[in-house]
Amino acid sequence: MEMKQIYVLAALLLSFVARISSLSITVNDVECVYEYVFYEGDAISGNFVVVDHDIFWGSDHPGIDFTVSSPGGNVVHNIKGTSGDKFELKAPRSGMYKFCFHNPFSTPETVSFYIHVGHIPNEHDVAKDEHLDPINVKIAELREALESVTAEQKYLRARDNRHRHTNESTRKRVIGYTVGEYILLAAVSSLQVLYIRRLFSKSVSYNRV
Repeated sequence: MEMKQIYVLAALLLSFVARISSLSITVNDVECVYEYVFYEGDAISGNFVVVDHDIFWGSDHPGIDFTVSSPGGNVVHNIKGTSGDKFELKAPRSGMYKFCFHNPFSTPETVSFYIHVGHIPNEHDVAKDEHLDPINVKIAELREALESVTAEQKYLRARDNRHRHTNESTRKRVIGYTVGEYILLAAVSSLQVLYIRRLFSKSVSYNRV
């Protein structure tokens, strides 16, 4: 009886395993990330944020495109022209899924990418027990709810990092422009002084003649 309880507990723990990936990608043209989904109907969710270090996006910047392709090659999710977004979908089938970023601009962009594949077990995944199965499903649902909160925190943290980089870049640019203006002002003032001195020296020489 004790061995059966250990087996059931191990099966429950294995059924609760969720795969989480968090990484940073430099997108020059097209960059893809692959993730294997073991069960049809699994929840695939995540988010991405373009971390803009030094270059500001103008109003004409096309943004980053994001696509999710199923194992059959069909596009199951598509986001056009954005600097960051969240996504969520149900896997239509098991297999290898492809997550691709397309940067139509010539400047490389760094993308903070987070993905989570969640699985809520059913009666085929665990030992059949009328008491354990409802508990198993509830725990899996609670785990997915907590994971959703974690994903939101990661998304907000990535956006905060991007804003911090932008603010730091803005501060450096303002300081650079200010120093440049002072240097230019000093140079112009020096040229004016030299020009006025030269005029006065010429005026004095004319009076002597």
